[in-house]
Amino acid sequence: MKGSVIHSSIRKDGLHLGLVPQLAAARNASTLLTLDHDLDVLPDAGRRLTVAQIAGHVDDLAGRLWAAGVRPGEHVAIYKSANFDVWVLASATSRIGAVPVLLSPALDAATIGALLGRLEQPNLLTDDRKLDELADVPLADLTRRVLTVAGGRPGAVSLADLAGAPRVEPVSRQFDEAAMITHTSGTTGLPKLVVHTPETMGARLTPQWRLLSLMRKRETVAIHISFVHSRMFAAMALALFFEMPVLLMRESDPERVAELFLENRPGFIEVLPNSLMEWERLTEDRRKPFASIKYFSTTFDAIHPRTMSRLLRSSERRGALFFQIYGQSEVGPAVGRPYFRNSAHRANGRCVGWAMPGCARIRVVSRDGKRPSESNPGYIEVAWPGLAKTYFAEQDRYDTNRTDEWWRTGDVGYRTKLGCLHMFDREVDMIPGLRSALEVEDVMLGALDELTELVVVPGPNSEPVPVICTEDDRPLDLDRWRSAAARFPQLAEPIQLPQAELPRTGTLKVQRIALARRLQGELEKRS
Repeated sequence: MKGSVIHSSIRKDGLHLGLVPQLAAARNASTLLTLDHDLDVLPDAGRRLTVAQIAGHVDDLAGRLWAAGVRPGEHVAIYKSANFDVWVLASATSRIGAVPVLLSPALDAATIGALLGRLEQPNLLTDDRKLDELADVPLADLTRRVLTVAGGRPGAVSLADLAGAPRVEPVSRQFDEAAMITHTSGTTGLPKLVVHTPETMGARLTPQWRLLSLMRKRETVAIHISFVHSRMFAAMALALFFEMPVLLMRESDPERVAELFLENRPGFIEVLPNSLMEWERLTEDRRKPFASIKYFSTTFDAIHPRTMSRLLRSSERRGALFFQIYGQSEVGPAVGRPYFRNSAHRANGRCVGWAMPGCARIRVVSRDGKRPSESNPGYIEVAWPGLAKTYFAEQDRYDTNRTDEWWRTGDVGYRTKLGCLHMFDREVDMIPGLRSALEVEDVMLGALDELTELVVVPGPNSEPVPVICTEDDRPLDLDRWRSAAARFPQLAEPIQLPQAELPRTGTLKVQRIALARRLQGELEKRS
């Protein structure tokens, strides 16, 4: 099928994860996937695989899951070490009509136990390392069965022992049935389990389908995002349907990243915003690892103008652009906007973009009865078929955020006369007397090159406290800081931390509430 035909088919029938490798192989069996690591479940598969080989592996593992007793409609909680085989195993799970539940390897044992309990006797698919971490969790009581990708553990079934199991016919979920479950970042407590359907997953492909359509030739797409995030499944489907070679990256060390980019010369990258901040130092690398990249794309979290400008200037491609998407797990890609080489440094980082034709609709609702504006931001709400269906086992919690077709994101902001959405902060992260913590972070990161991270959180008396990290943890020049911060007299004195000590989610977002609690405790002790 041609690209426009397959897109129409997905919009009509939904996206079925278990069929993606098969459909992609039918389009171009030789499309190449390159990995920077070995697959745990298929250690002999190698690091360069065609999409036809991947399709074969998914079919094989689907047969193994069926032989292990997994059946359509059952939940398969996938909780294992970070590896692209999470995508392969989730696709195999979907192929037999079961529902993959993607749990971040960053979640601790207590959280996993709570989520397994919420799922009501799921299958657990894991590995030896994670089983060790779950030693104190009563898995026999919480799960239907435990499966491991390899090895042998008492009471667990190893997929490695089921090699050669008969293949089975694919089973597809209905258009509006649960087809995949992911979870929220957990920045405000126990993660919520977000239910996706073929309809919602298919709708979410539209915005970046249009972005990839801008590419006039097949170029390597580099992907460095969480393997358990719903965005990984959308990104993979898009790249494979466009017959783009894919570089799948687990490593984030800047030196290794530079080597991978120099070896594979991607033209398009989709990366976590905080990884891009870590890679900013590579823009000064004489080898020019970003030279081949024409399209930078990111979502998940705020991206600062300084980071975008540095990356765009390090590209040697004519017309290079940075496409930022604003969204969240429950809504997918809601709005977006491009940034260009000669203007990104002047951009207002709080302007996150415009609604895209045929995609999500956006509105801003008053918080106090007055019209939302720059000085009186309101609640940001989204409506479109891409909205998640529910929170599993927490329908009431889902319903509190939804009014008819509109979903309240939890962010506050306003829209300009031209329709551009400005997002200030999460409602739970707002600090009295400060318009936007994110705005402060944008400005200060742009003013002080030595900063590698800046997060503004409330102190013991709700005062805005800047928490800063510097290159190689060098001491901050307080005179430079105070000069740059003069426009924000509300700020308390900065607190410097090693970057490794910032609490983060699986998508590398800083857990602001956890950080604020830690700092409040330390500051109260000092006083």
